[in-house]
Amino acid sequence: MDDSEELLSIGAFARRVGLAPSALRFYDDCGVLRPAQVDAVTGYRRYAAGQTVRAARLRRLREAGLPLVDTAVVLDGRSDAARGVLRAHLERTRRTADTARAVVEGLLREAAGGSENGRSWARARVGGAELASAVRQVAPAAATGASRKEHPVLGCVLLELVDGEVRLVATDRYRLAVRVLRPAEFEGGPRQVLIGAETARDLAEWAVRQVAVDVECADDGASVRLRGEADSREVTESAGRRQGEDTPEVYPDYRLMLEGLEAGRHRVIVDRLALRDAVAGRAGVVSLSTAAGDDAGGGAGGGRSEGVVSRETTSGSTAEQTLEVSGGGREPVRLRMVRMGPGLRIAFDPAVLVPALEAGVGPDVLMEIVSADRPVVVRSADQGSFTTLVMPVRETASETETETGTGTETEAED
Repeated sequence: MDDSEELLSIGAFARRVGLAPSALRFYDDCGVLRPAQVDAVTGYRRYAAGQTVRAARLRRLREAGLPLVDTAVVLDGRSDAARGVLRAHLERTRRTADTARAVVEGLLREAAGGSENGRSWARARVGGAELASAVRQVAPAAATGASRKEHPVLGCVLLELVDGEVRLVATDRYRLAVRVLRPAEFEGGPRQVLIGAETARDLAEWAVRQVAVDVECADDGASVRLRGEADSREVTESAGRRQGEDTPEVYPDYRLMLEGLEAGRHRVIVDRLALRDAVAGRAGVVSLSTAAGDDAGGGAGGGRSEGVVSRETTSGSTAEQTLEVSGGGREPVRLRMVRMGPGLRIAFDPAVLVPALEAGVGPDVLMEIVSADRPVVVRSADQGSFTTLVMPVRETASETETETGTGTETEAED
């Protein structure tokens, strides 16, 4: 401090910077704004006029709700650390504001008679084409045939309005498909409604012709309305119930399934349509494996191994990273890929894997594999809003000899 610099009492400095004297004492104790001078006898604090800028910035940060620890980083830390703290706080405040707005809007609706026939409704606005696409991606994972007859709930699409998102979920126990939509507007919630897969497809055909759709779910768990610009659709069916029963089965908790997944030990990125074509049409279990020679660059040690993501490799090429698709009564096909992790071999039922690949988006597919007997995450390599889990199958000893023509027997995983 310059000896000639003006010193202000705590009261005068407090008035100048817009902080209470008690706040200045607190910030002194915390070490974020020390006084320029403290009288050794009286303990009176005095502040330099040059501290005004820091004090004003401290006040603004605290008014924005920044925690004191983060405030110290912004005031005294590196510029990149300060920007990181501010961006994180901005995201937190946005989420808090969105939640508060949804709660208040819901209460206002109720106060204004927003409930109908004793039911209250949650609402989310999404693009019509986006909603239709989500249904088309998810619905194929719903159960059909005997599995649906035994467990009607698995023949449904679960529609959720929760945490400011619209989620569509379907599973037949061998596949799980989840699509997340982020609406332009969201009010109320959370809500869950079961919709029969065929009904969901009919709604998708209507939604694709709408610019925007308001998805409204009632709190009775059985009613959903879709409102477009000119007309609407309403579903009040009793989906997921066995014949003669009033109460539907409990839908599987897909969150537990997703949260229980371990981090993928293997990550494979490959041309989505090329993999689909290589798997489709095979009569039996299909094996995916790292082709011979792929571990030469250290892949077996768990590192990253890369090749060009493309369609089939040229015959005889062994220098590139390749995924070999074999089994099912057809010649092996080798596809170029990007692989992270050690070598692998895993088997699938084409009837399960092909629909998951067809429902994907983008040119590439990312497969996250923990082991050959755990669910495999299948998603777009660069778009994470649609996720599918696919159960692999177990190869028997005879299946691994298929390439030599000695057997085709398979055993499905439990």
